[in-house]
Amino acid sequence: MSDFSKIAVIGGGSWATAIIKMLSENLENIGWYMRSIYAIEHIKRNKHNPNYLSSAELHPEQLDLSDNLNDIIASYDVLIFAIPSAFLHTELQKLTVSLENKIVFSAIKGIVPETGLIVGEHFHDHYQIPFENIGVITGPCHAEEVAMERLSYLTVACQDEEKANALSKVVAGRYIKVTTSDDIIGTEYAAMLKNIYAIAAGIAHGLGYGDNFQSVLMSNAIREMKRFIKKVHKMKRNINNSAYLGDLLVTGYSVFSRNRMFGNMIGKGYTVKSAMMEMSMVAEGYYATKSAYEINEKNGAKTPIINAVYNVLYAKKEAKDEFEKLTNRLN
Repeated sequence: MSDFSKIAVIGGGSWATAIIKMLSENLENIGWYMRSIYAIEHIKRNKHNPNYLSSAELHPEQLDLSDNLNDIIASYDVLIFAIPSAFLHTELQKLTVSLENKIVFSAIKGIVPETGLIVGEHFHDHYQIPFENIGVITGPCHAEEVAMERLSYLTVACQDEEKANALSKVVAGRYIKVTTSDDIIGTEYAAMLKNIYAIAAGIAHGLGYGDNFQSVLMSNAIREMKRFIKKVHKMKRNINNSAYLGDLLVTGYSVFSRNRMFGNMIGKGYTVKSAMMEMSMVAEGYYATKSAYEINEKNGAKTPIINAVYNVLYAKKEAKDEFEKLTNRLN
């Protein structure tokens, strides 16, 4: 089995930075690829990421920082990808080294737009990585609370239980608790879908709906998630576990949720373009909405919430009208 002391994180955003902070508690050396040479030099000098989670103290002496993706991938056995899904395809086009025999964990909560696949399926189909060498890191966990060292919970999923346990040991710590799962497809779809439901929660808030409606929206969202995932990957799972319901709740309700923030702006009347320009981070749920809608057109699960968000974001329908219709479809 690959050496789980030789781990690299691919990505320079808030979630990548949070994962680096977790790993730093347990490993002496961590590879870290990020595109920005300015950010790399700043971290080396000032011990924090200038662009994301700047309150999180980093330890440059533990970090093998590089803006060369191929050098990092060639040097490490276990790769944790934490790049926004919208940019993954472009980054992977830089590859000149092989991913053969690498273990890949996705900390990306979205769909690859160019292929319409969740990240694990993308690596399996396009890079021939066997599913037993693919894993998922999911919540419920916000990067901002990791930076503040507030108690947080992660789920590590992999078909190979030994690999899931090995990664769990190096991310667990005094403020991080970890559970494992073998549902790599279901947990990754859940991580993608909860962003869409968080956008719905944000739109509702922006339109002036209160907590009573939000509770009904979230209770319908978890049932909708169950129907959707069952269509794409049928297996025995408890949808009320933290990887599904917990992640949905924290993303739908938290002030740190960028997808809820994006939805709130849409509900208040911002256009998609203006909302994206005002946010400094990517709202994964925007891209996921189109992919989930198209996937479900083939599968036929009952998804009124996804449909409503799609109609607002892509069909250019009025949020007020779509959510008035939605209120009559929920129970």
